Amino acid sequence: MSEPRSAPTIGQLVLSKRLQTLRERAGLGRAQAARILRVAPATIRRMETAEVGLKIPYVQILLASYGLPDDEATEFLTLAEEANRPGWWQRFHDILPDWFGGHVSLEEAARTIRCYEPHFIPGLLQTEEYARAVLTFGQIGRSDPERVDRHVALRMARQDLLTRPGAPAFWAIVDETVLRRPVGSPALMRAQVERLIETAELPNVTIQLAELSAGHHPGTYSPFVLFRFAIPEMPDMVYIEYLTGALYLDGPREVSQHMETMDRMSVHAEGARRTKQLLSDFRKEL
Repeated sequence: MSEPRSAPTIGQLVLSKRLQTLRERAGLGRAQAARILRVAPATIRRMETAEVGLKIPYVQILLASYGLPDDEATEFLTLAEEANRPGWWQRFHDILPDWFGGHVSLEEAARTIRCYEPHFIPGLLQTEEYARAVLTFGQIGRSDPERVDRHVALRMARQDLLTRPGAPAFWAIVDETVLRRPVGSPALMRAQVERLIETAELPNVTIQLAELSAGHHPGTYSPFVLFRFAIPEMPDMVYIEYLTGALYLDGPREVSQHMETMDRMSVHAEGARRTKQLLSDFRKEL
Protein backbone atom coordinates (compact mmCIF):
# COMPACT_ATOMS: atom_id res chain seq x y z
CA MET A 1 0.00 0.00 0.00
CA SER A 2 1.14 3.61 -0.61
CA GLU A 3 2.87 5.36 2.25
CA PRO A 4 0.84 7.86 4.29
CA ARG A 5 1.24 11.51 3.26
CA SER A 6 1.02 14.58 5.39
CA ALA A 7 -1.49 16.19 3.02
CA PRO A 8 -3.76 14.54 0.44
CA THR A 9 -4.51 16.44 -2.74
CA ILE A 10 -8.06 17.62 -3.34
CA GLY A 11 -8.34 15.06 -6.14
CA GLN A 12 -7.53 12.26 -3.70
CA LEU A 13 -10.11 13.58 -1.25
CA VAL A 14 -12.82 13.64 -3.92
CA LEU A 15 -11.96 10.26 -5.45
CA SER A 16 -11.62 8.58 -2.07
CA LYS A 17 -15.10 9.76 -1.14
CA ARG A 18 -16.36 8.58 -4.53
CA LEU A 19 -14.77 5.17 -3.96
CA GLN A 20 -16.66 4.84 -0.69
CA THR A 21 -19.93 5.81 -2.41
CA LEU A 22 -19.39 3.18 -5.11
CA ARG A 23 -18.73 0.49 -2.49
CA GLU A 24 -21.86 1.39 -0.56
CA ARG A 25 -23.98 1.41 -3.73
CA ALA A 26 -22.67 -2.06 -4.52
CA GLY A 27 -23.97 -3.19 -1.13
CA LEU A 28 -20.55 -4.14 0.20
CA GLY A 29 -19.06 -3.44 3.63
CA ARG A 30 -15.42 -2.57 4.16
CA ALA A 31 -14.67 -6.09 5.33
CA GLN A 32 -16.11 -7.53 2.10
CA ALA A 33 -14.10 -5.09 -0.03
CA ALA A 34 -10.99 -5.97 1.96
CA ARG A 35 -11.48 -9.68 1.17
CA ILE A 36 -11.57 -8.86 -2.53
CA LEU A 37 -8.12 -7.29 -2.25
CA ARG A 38 -6.92 -9.75 0.43
CA VAL A 39 -6.03 -6.91 2.74
CA ALA A 40 -7.16 -5.73 6.18
CA PRO A 41 -10.40 -3.69 6.41
CA ALA A 42 -8.27 -0.82 7.73
CA THR A 43 -6.66 -0.56 4.30
CA ILE A 44 -10.06 0.10 2.70
CA ARG A 45 -10.85 2.68 5.37
CA ARG A 46 -7.55 4.48 4.77
CA MET A 47 -8.17 4.54 1.03
CA GLU A 48 -11.68 5.94 1.49
CA THR A 49 -10.54 8.65 3.90
CA ALA A 50 -7.52 9.69 1.78
CA GLU A 51 -5.07 8.72 4.51
CA VAL A 52 -3.02 7.01 1.80
CA GLY A 53 -2.69 7.47 -1.94
CA LEU A 54 -4.94 5.58 -4.34
CA LYS A 55 -2.91 2.57 -5.44
CA ILE A 56 -4.00 2.07 -9.03
CA PRO A 57 -4.03 -1.80 -9.14
CA TYR A 58 -6.18 -1.89 -5.99
CA VAL A 59 -8.56 0.75 -7.34
CA GLN A 60 -8.88 -1.11 -10.65
CA ILE A 61 -9.91 -4.33 -8.91
CA LEU A 62 -12.36 -2.54 -6.64
CA LEU A 63 -14.04 -0.62 -9.47
CA ALA A 64 -14.63 -3.88 -11.35
CA SER A 65 -16.02 -5.50 -8.21
CA TYR A 66 -18.32 -2.53 -7.64
CA GLY A 67 -19.75 -2.92 -11.14
CA LEU A 68 -18.56 0.38 -12.56
CA PRO A 69 -18.80 0.41 -16.40
CA ASP A 70 -15.47 0.14 -18.23
CA ASP A 71 -15.54 3.68 -19.65
CA GLU A 72 -16.27 5.22 -16.24
CA ALA A 73 -13.62 3.03 -14.61
CA THR A 74 -11.03 4.18 -17.16
CA GLU A 75 -11.87 7.81 -16.44
CA PHE A 76 -11.67 7.20 -12.67
CA LEU A 77 -8.24 5.58 -12.99
CA THR A 78 -6.95 8.47 -15.12
CA LEU A 79 -8.14 10.95 -12.51
CA ALA A 80 -6.58 8.84 -9.75
CA GLU A 81 -3.19 8.90 -11.48
CA GLU A 82 -3.40 12.70 -11.76
CA ALA A 83 -4.57 13.07 -8.15
CA ASN A 84 -1.63 11.00 -6.88
CA ARG A 85 0.85 13.60 -8.13
CA PRO A 86 2.21 15.40 -5.05
CA GLY A 87 1.00 18.91 -4.29
CA TRP A 88 3.56 21.71 -3.93
CA TRP A 89 3.23 21.53 -0.14
CA GLN A 90 4.71 18.02 -0.04
CA ARG A 91 8.16 19.60 0.02
CA PHE A 92 7.26 20.70 3.55
CA HIS A 93 6.35 17.16 4.63
CA ASP A 94 9.07 17.23 7.28
CA ILE A 95 7.28 19.95 9.29
CA LEU A 96 3.67 19.76 8.14
CA PRO A 97 1.53 18.24 10.93
CA ASP A 98 -0.87 15.49 9.84
CA TRP A 99 -3.83 17.45 11.17
CA PHE A 100 -2.90 20.60 9.19
CA GLY A 101 -2.07 18.94 5.88
CA GLY A 102 -5.72 18.67 4.92
CA HIS A 103 -6.16 22.41 5.51
CA VAL A 104 -3.43 23.27 2.99
CA SER A 105 -4.97 20.95 0.41
CA LEU A 106 -8.47 22.40 0.91
CA GLU A 107 -7.10 25.94 0.83
CA GLU A 108 -5.37 25.24 -2.47
CA ALA A 109 -8.54 23.96 -4.15
CA ALA A 110 -11.17 26.24 -2.61
CA ARG A 111 -13.24 28.66 -4.65
CA THR A 112 -14.17 30.66 -1.54
CA ILE A 113 -12.43 30.87 1.85
CA ARG A 114 -14.16 32.66 4.71
CA CYS A 115 -12.59 32.87 8.15
CA TYR A 116 -13.11 34.38 11.57
CA GLU A 117 -10.05 35.10 13.70
CA PRO A 118 -10.21 36.47 17.27
CA HIS A 119 -6.57 35.88 18.26
CA PHE A 120 -4.09 36.56 15.44
CA ILE A 121 -3.91 37.98 11.95
CA PRO A 122 -5.06 35.16 9.59
CA GLY A 123 -2.10 33.20 8.27
CA LEU A 124 -2.77 34.15 4.64
CA LEU A 125 -2.44 37.85 5.59
CA GLN A 126 0.61 37.73 7.87
CA THR A 127 3.95 39.34 7.14
CA GLU A 128 7.01 37.15 7.44
CA GLU A 129 8.12 38.93 10.62
CA TYR A 130 4.70 38.64 12.26
CA ALA A 131 4.47 34.94 11.35
CA ARG A 132 7.92 34.27 12.79
CA ALA A 133 7.04 36.02 16.06
CA VAL A 134 3.76 34.12 16.42
CA LEU A 135 5.34 30.77 15.61
CA THR A 136 8.40 31.36 17.82
CA PHE A 137 6.35 32.08 20.93
CA GLY A 138 3.67 29.51 20.17
CA GLN A 139 3.48 25.73 20.35
CA ILE A 140 5.83 25.24 17.38
CA GLY A 141 8.55 27.42 18.91
CA ARG A 142 8.39 25.46 22.15
CA SER A 143 8.31 22.01 20.61
CA ASP A 144 10.41 22.48 17.45
CA PRO A 145 12.35 25.79 17.64
CA GLU A 146 14.97 24.78 15.08
CA ARG A 147 12.29 24.47 12.38
CA VAL A 148 10.47 27.75 12.89
CA ASP A 149 12.00 29.11 9.66
CA ARG A 150 10.57 26.15 7.72
CA HIS A 151 7.13 26.80 9.16
CA VAL A 152 7.42 30.47 8.21
CA ALA A 153 8.43 29.49 4.66
CA LEU A 154 5.37 27.26 4.38
CA ARG A 155 3.08 30.05 5.58
CA MET A 156 4.58 32.48 3.06
CA ALA A 157 4.26 29.93 0.23
CA ARG A 158 0.56 29.47 1.05
CA GLN A 159 -0.04 33.17 0.49
CA ASP A 160 0.71 32.88 -3.23
CA LEU A 161 -2.82 31.59 -3.81
CA LEU A 162 -4.29 35.07 -3.15
CA THR A 163 -2.57 36.60 -6.19
CA ARG A 164 -2.38 33.71 -8.64
CA PRO A 165 -4.63 33.46 -11.73
CA GLY A 166 -8.05 32.17 -10.70
CA ALA A 167 -7.38 33.08 -7.06
CA PRO A 168 -10.14 32.17 -4.59
CA ALA A 169 -12.32 34.78 -2.92
CA PHE A 170 -10.92 35.33 0.57
CA TRP A 171 -13.12 36.96 3.21
CA ALA A 172 -11.78 37.49 6.73
CA ILE A 173 -13.54 38.82 9.81
CA VAL A 174 -10.95 39.87 12.40
CA ASP A 175 -11.58 40.95 15.99
CA GLU A 176 -10.14 44.28 17.08
CA THR A 177 -8.32 42.38 19.83
CA VAL A 178 -6.03 40.98 17.13
CA LEU A 179 -4.74 44.51 16.49
CA ARG A 180 -4.70 45.56 20.13
CA ARG A 181 -2.64 42.55 21.23
CA PRO A 182 0.98 43.47 20.37
CA VAL A 183 3.09 40.88 18.58
CA GLY A 184 6.74 41.89 18.53
CA SER A 185 7.73 45.55 18.25
CA PRO A 186 5.54 48.51 17.25
CA ALA A 187 7.43 48.61 13.95
CA LEU A 188 6.53 44.97 13.32
CA MET A 189 2.86 45.66 14.05
CA ARG A 190 2.90 48.75 11.84
CA ALA A 191 4.27 46.72 8.95
CA GLN A 192 1.60 44.09 9.58
CA VAL A 193 -1.21 46.65 9.51
CA GLU A 194 0.24 48.08 6.30
CA ARG A 195 0.12 44.56 4.82
CA LEU A 196 -3.56 44.30 5.75
CA ILE A 197 -4.31 47.65 4.09
CA GLU A 198 -2.39 46.60 0.98
CA THR A 199 -4.00 43.16 0.75
CA ALA A 200 -7.49 44.59 1.28
CA GLU A 201 -7.09 46.34 -2.09
CA LEU A 202 -6.98 43.01 -3.94
CA PRO A 203 -10.25 42.46 -5.82
CA ASN A 204 -10.69 38.96 -4.36
CA VAL A 205 -9.97 39.91 -0.72
CA THR A 206 -12.43 41.32 1.82
CA ILE A 207 -11.40 42.20 5.37
CA GLN A 208 -13.87 43.24 8.05
CA LEU A 209 -13.01 44.41 11.55
CA ALA A 210 -15.24 43.48 14.50
CA GLU A 211 -14.78 46.39 16.90
CA LEU A 212 -14.78 45.87 20.65
CA SER A 213 -17.27 48.68 21.07
CA ALA A 214 -19.83 46.67 19.08
CA GLY A 215 -19.97 44.16 21.92
CA HIS A 216 -20.68 40.43 21.81
CA HIS A 217 -21.23 38.86 18.40
CA PRO A 218 -22.29 35.39 17.13
CA GLY A 219 -18.76 34.05 16.55
CA THR A 220 -17.12 35.17 19.79
CA TYR A 221 -16.40 31.59 20.86
CA SER A 222 -13.58 30.38 18.61
CA PRO A 223 -11.86 30.87 15.23
CA PHE A 224 -12.99 28.82 12.23
CA VAL A 225 -12.58 28.63 8.46
CA LEU A 226 -15.24 27.86 5.84
CA PHE A 227 -14.22 26.31 2.51
CA ARG A 228 -16.41 26.16 -0.60
CA PHE A 229 -15.30 24.40 -3.80
CA ALA A 230 -16.06 24.54 -7.50
CA ILE A 231 -15.99 20.73 -7.58
CA PRO A 232 -19.61 19.50 -7.18
CA GLU A 233 -18.53 16.30 -5.43
CA MET A 234 -16.71 18.23 -2.72
CA PRO A 235 -19.01 19.47 0.06
CA ASP A 236 -18.54 22.72 1.94
CA MET A 237 -16.23 22.18 4.89
CA VAL A 238 -15.49 23.81 8.23
CA TYR A 239 -12.01 23.81 9.75
CA ILE A 240 -11.57 24.40 13.48
CA GLU A 241 -8.08 24.36 14.97
CA TYR A 242 -7.09 23.79 18.60
CA LEU A 243 -3.77 23.56 20.42
CA THR A 244 -2.67 20.10 19.28
CA GLY A 245 -4.94 19.30 16.33
CA ALA A 246 -7.94 20.28 14.25
CA LEU A 247 -11.48 19.28 13.31
CA TYR A 248 -12.77 18.98 9.75
CA LEU A 249 -16.57 19.16 9.61
CA ASP A 250 -18.63 18.45 6.50
CA GLY A 251 -21.98 17.47 8.01
CA PRO A 252 -24.74 19.62 6.43
CA ARG A 253 -26.12 20.72 9.81
CA GLU A 254 -22.74 21.72 11.23
CA VAL A 255 -21.69 23.52 8.05
CA SER A 256 -24.98 25.42 7.76
CA GLN A 257 -24.74 26.58 11.38
CA HIS A 258 -21.24 27.93 10.83
CA MET A 259 -22.30 29.50 7.54
CA GLU A 260 -25.23 31.24 9.23
CA THR A 261 -22.96 32.45 12.03
CA MET A 262 -20.47 33.84 9.51
CA ASP A 263 -23.26 35.67 7.67
CA ARG A 264 -24.49 37.21 10.92
CA MET A 265 -20.96 38.23 11.85
CA SER A 266 -20.43 39.94 8.49
CA VAL A 267 -23.44 42.12 9.25
CA HIS A 268 -22.23 42.80 12.80
CA ALA A 269 -18.68 43.75 11.78
CA GLU A 270 -17.63 46.97 10.10
CA GLY A 271 -17.89 47.01 6.31
CA ALA A 272 -14.82 46.63 4.11
CA ARG A 273 -14.50 50.35 3.33
CA ARG A 274 -14.88 51.40 6.97
CA THR A 275 -12.39 48.70 7.98
CA LYS A 276 -9.76 50.16 5.64
CA GLN A 277 -10.20 53.53 7.35
CA LEU A 278 -9.96 51.96 10.80
CA LEU A 279 -6.77 50.18 9.81
CA SER A 280 -5.27 53.44 8.55
CA ASP A 281 -6.21 55.13 11.84
CA PHE A 282 -4.70 52.29 13.85
CA ARG A 283 -1.46 52.47 11.86
CA LYS A 284 -1.07 56.10 12.95
CA GLU A 285 -1.25 54.99 16.60
CA LEU A 286 1.78 52.72 16.24
